[in-house]
Amino acid sequence: MKNIFQFMFVILLTASTSFAQHIIKGKIFDNSTKEPVVGASVRALGTSTGTTTNINGEFALKTKEKINKISISSIGFQSLEVDYKADQTFSIALEPSVENLQQVVVTANREASLRTQAPVAISKLSSTLINDAKPTSMYEIINKTPGVVMMNYNNEQHGMGIRQPMGTAAYFLYLEDGVPIRPMGVFNHNAIIEMNVFSVSSVEVVKGPASSLYGPEAVGGAINFITQRPTAVPTARVGIQFDNYGYKRIQYGAGATVGKFGLYLGGYVAKQVDSWQSRSDFDKTSFNARAEYKLSDKTRLVSTLAYNDYYSQTGGSVDSIAFYKREYSSTSDFTYRKVLATRAKISLEHTWNANAETTITPYYRNNSVGQNPSYQIRWTTGATTAKGEINDNSFTSYGVLAQHSQKFNFLKARLLVGGTYDYSTNPYRSYTIDLSAKLRADGKSVEKYTLVKENPDVFVAKYDAKIFNTGLFSQFDFEPIQKLRLSLGLRYDRMAFDYLNYLDNNAEGTKEYSQVTPKIGATYDLGNGKGIYANYSQGFSPPGLTAVFRKTPTGSANPFYYNLTPAYFDNKEVGGWASFLDNKIYIDVAYYEMNGKNELLSIRQPDNSTDYQSAGKTLHKGIEYGITYKPSSEWFIRFGGTNAVHRFIEFTLSTRASDAIKDVNGKDMPSAPSFIANSEITYKPKWAKGLRAAIEWQRLSSYYQNQINTVMYNDKTAFGLSGVSVLNFRAGYQFKGIEVFTNIMNLTDELYANQASRGNNASDRTTFTPAAPRTVVIGLQYNFTGK
Repeated sequence: MKNIFQFMFVILLTASTSFAQHIIKGKIFDNSTKEPVVGASVRALGTSTGTTTNINGEFALKTKEKINKISISSIGFQSLEVDYKADQTFSIALEPSVENLQQVVVTANREASLRTQAPVAISKLSSTLINDAKPTSMYEIINKTPGVVMMNYNNEQHGMGIRQPMGTAAYFLYLEDGVPIRPMGVFNHNAIIEMNVFSVSSVEVVKGPASSLYGPEAVGGAINFITQRPTAVPTARVGIQFDNYGYKRIQYGAGATVGKFGLYLGGYVAKQVDSWQSRSDFDKTSFNARAEYKLSDKTRLVSTLAYNDYYSQTGGSVDSIAFYKREYSSTSDFTYRKVLATRAKISLEHTWNANAETTITPYYRNNSVGQNPSYQIRWTTGATTAKGEINDNSFTSYGVLAQHSQKFNFLKARLLVGGTYDYSTNPYRSYTIDLSAKLRADGKSVEKYTLVKENPDVFVAKYDAKIFNTGLFSQFDFEPIQKLRLSLGLRYDRMAFDYLNYLDNNAEGTKEYSQVTPKIGATYDLGNGKGIYANYSQGFSPPGLTAVFRKTPTGSANPFYYNLTPAYFDNKEVGGWASFLDNKIYIDVAYYEMNGKNELLSIRQPDNSTDYQSAGKTLHKGIEYGITYKPSSEWFIRFGGTNAVHRFIEFTLSTRASDAIKDVNGKDMPSAPSFIANSEITYKPKWAKGLRAAIEWQRLSSYYQNQINTVMYNDKTAFGLSGVSVLNFRAGYQFKGIEVFTNIMNLTDELYANQASRGNNASDRTTFTPAAPRTVVIGLQYNFTGK
């Protein structure tokens, strides 16, 4: 009997040992941002056991087998193997991978997907790139995107060019975490000054019409600013920046996740005094907050808040006499721009199962832009008087965005359906001011404007509008054969607004624009890190309200621009990507041809006012290319560029018999350089851990200043190249938590303009938006990372 009990005890002990489980727990996070890495693969080496991290970067790996090591891998990060000891809890930081081949993007398909599964031209500016750049302004990182140029108009003011000429056209959509920062119909080319550059984790840029997913205004492209998530481990950052021209900034950020709740707070306070350009002081307070709460393993709440308070003097452009003498004086001492913007949203995200997810996002915006703009000063050559204006463009928005993603068990199919509704009130007021003009000795240019009188009862535009924007979208992706993935998209948009136009005898009415925009695309995986794609897409863009309700020039048949029609675009595109030498070299290429119809264009009048026309045909075509090369862990080289043509096919300037020039058919559009490039070489030596240095080259070829192609901007800059050729230098060193850095912008102190434009009249003169001379930025930052 004793032997039987002993035998049973041995069997039970063996059984309990064989059924014992090892439970390995931990969290995985991005070593650059300290954000949790979602969907990382965690495997016990030597076993068949594995799992993936959840939305908070957490994992729990259960196995009965003996474990010595675990491996962690995630797309966009360097893989890692770590030793395991019994009862060990992991907190593992993954290093972002520099290679671009298999980056995860969210903007192309409205949810996380591989870059190589998106049949569009899309670029991702990673957190590592942003952190190394230490940007003072957003243009410093956006310009690193192949085929994109963001003009710096100083004090964070800007213009944009994506498959369009450089300028202020309403053909680009700016998003914050997938939600437009402004309602359709109230475009502002300076909208990015309402963003917080210090709390941006990454940026994704879709080039070409993205209307099938994001609606109108996304015809040139869409830029999605993805804000910092709560960090997986406690973090804090605080730092300062300043330059040799009176710019100062204090910046801060902190985040943590405790249990089910995560929070991130970040922002900065900036001030500019006595800069290189007169009349250019500015102040900005920028703040972002993001909170995440895990209701269950399948449901979470994400809430964000953005606040920006901005005031800037606006020195405006200068004439050729001042520009070439480097006399960056302002012709006015009264112009300004002030912005107060608040945005809030809360998202309910629910995962039904492994194949189905739903997100509902109500949001709120409150925004006002008040300005006395220098670009609205209207002066006729030789006159000693002029007119200006003061305006205020405000809106309050309430909206909701909902979408559902469903995967199917056939053809690796996925269906995305969703809708958006946006209601905004938009009162607009603009009244005239009287100016006196002090002329130079030649009598053909102005040395100084003086504000003589404000006329608050003499309006240029005055209206109240209620805007109703509705959109329904769907996209179906599937693989009819192995390696070939098709994408079919369709969206319906309706923009309508009720208006009261006080300047048209208190006329009341409703205008409506609606359109269905399709997209069809395909990607084919050639294997070995190579693939091709093609797409056809359409886009349309209704005219902005500020154009519709502005008075037309004297003598026009209609007193307002009620007859402006939407612009329509057809885009055809082919491209591909390839990696070589074990992913050390990566190439991304796209060729596009976009035909515009009824594109909204402006014609500068002799007094500097603008006449809008929504007519004619245009052509935009080019090739975009990006090349990255990482020969070793120390060196990283990238080059991105585009060769493009932007041309009038059919566009009438005038139907008056007395005008010598009737049309500009076949001429190049102004502010459209045929070549744009940005390249950079970065060095991070092994012998000095924490040290980095980079040299960047920004290049724009010559371009026409006016629509009739009589004058070019072709000044000589770095390396003797015409147009814009500028070098920037960046360096930094981090030792433990202390980081010091410097950015030297315009390293060789070139004289160049961020914009040079001229009207079509013989008496018109070029106006230049001067770029800053050599600027040395110095910064100090302390970074804390807990456990």
